Amino acid sequence: MLEKKTIRVDRDAQAVFYNSVDFCIGTGRMGLALTQEYQEQLKLVQEEIGFSHIRGHGLFCDDMAIYQEYEENGVKKVEYNYTYLDRVMDFYRSVGLRPFLELGFMPEKLARGTQTIFYWKGNTTPPRDYNIWCEMVQSLLRHLMQRYGAEEVVKWPIEVWNEPNLSGFWENADMQEYFRLFCETFHAIKAVDARFHVGGPAVCGGTDEVWIRAFLEYCREQKLAVDFVTRHHYTIEQPDCVGHYDYVKLIDPKEGFANLRTSREIVDSFAEYKNLPIHITEFNTSYTPKSVIHDTNLNAAFIAHQLSRLGDGNASYSYWTFGDVFEEQGVPFIPFHGGFGLVAEGCIPKPTFWTFVFYKKLQESDGACVYKDDNLVVLRKQNGDYLGVGWNPVEENIQQDKNIVLSLATNTGEYGLLIKTVDEETCNPLKVWHDLGEPANLTNAQKKLLRQAAQPFVQTNRLESTDADIEISLSLKRNAVVYFEVWKCDEKSDRGYDYKRAIWG
Repeated sequence: MLEKKTIRVDRDAQAVFYNSVDFCIGTGRMGLALTQEYQEQLKLVQEEIGFSHIRGHGLFCDDMAIYQEYEENGVKKVEYNYTYLDRVMDFYRSVGLRPFLELGFMPEKLARGTQTIFYWKGNTTPPRDYNIWCEMVQSLLRHLMQRYGAEEVVKWPIEVWNEPNLSGFWENADMQEYFRLFCETFHAIKAVDARFHVGGPAVCGGTDEVWIRAFLEYCREQKLAVDFVTRHHYTIEQPDCVGHYDYVKLIDPKEGFANLRTSREIVDSFAEYKNLPIHITEFNTSYTPKSVIHDTNLNAAFIAHQLSRLGDGNASYSYWTFGDVFEEQGVPFIPFHGGFGLVAEGCIPKPTFWTFVFYKKLQESDGACVYKDDNLVVLRKQNGDYLGVGWNPVEENIQQDKNIVLSLATNTGEYGLLIKTVDEETCNPLKVWHDLGEPANLTNAQKKLLRQAAQPFVQTNRLESTDADIEISLSLKRNAVVYFEVWKCDEKSDRGYDYKRAIWG
């Protein structure tokens, strides 16, 4: 089935579009940043997209070795080891990233209990001594300020813990205990430097009325000038688990957007916190690291729609995660295992990688949004050029293509056209891997082939505008994401060069 639509875009049209696509990206636990594959994947992401911040779990987990205890003359004392911290932060800074610091989880020797989460056993219990916890946080910040400069480090946002509304991430999902953790930590951070921005409660979606409202009520009672609110955003129904993998159904995007609006309304209902920034510090389709949807073109098209709307009421939204070096549920068995990442093993970009590349191109331009709907966003630059992104998510097993004809208001003259297409036919490394026999361990030749198969299809053309309008046709096949540019083309050929003669003789 082919749906056709013609859209005329006037040069003075206006549409609401807030694009913070490059503000933050998620990562597996901090300790993984010491591995080669992790660093190679992040370098690729930064070269092609270029995020500003990075957020992940495990800053205080034992594999980072920060918190240490020793005994001297029968007295237990505390010391800190920043060897691995410095390596990780130095690497992040070398690729242009600032940390969005998530404070967690609990060092085993400082923990009140033994509850852990994930394959790597992050302790998710409160500290046995809040004074020692606060001293550890303060020491870490002072070390970072000494190493990277106070003026730089105070620009790093700080989030207290992760998803305390879930009993796995915070023992018994104890709200009052979390509020104490937040309050103690907030005051400790501000005592180091009041310029630090501190926020929470980093809850997963659907708990706004309970957790976000109660969090702000607590902050009001304690007179805490919290700097921002954080929450997460995932868009699936309950997964169906088969063997190592999860199969999911997407919710109606309108439901997710409505829930995000609820968070905005709750925050704005507090006079002292109205218009406070909301950072979505995790979002994706599925919330499990073994959901096969993450590797698909459907994921890329669905996320394209999300990116067009997530800026409505939210200061930022951090995709979870940049790469597949990730071990929450163990080391993956195969390269395409449904990991969260934009990049698969072997530095193979997944289709969703290009969704972010395309939106970053929009973010980099000086253009203003002149059109937006549920399949398309179009920007017009100050010089009259156009660029945009279109998408067509189709979850059902049907061929439901769209053809969008854009009539763009221009001046008369000749124009260049660039179209980059990512769909199931043109940029689908998952299918190529399947056709290769689904090898669990890729050879170098297979990795090279998959990287070649993971590139957008590029088309260019020259168009003539004689009536102050140019028409372009965007073919959005099932689960496609398409990027386009239209620009005034002033040809300046070298002396004696004739393109038509070159190709036709």
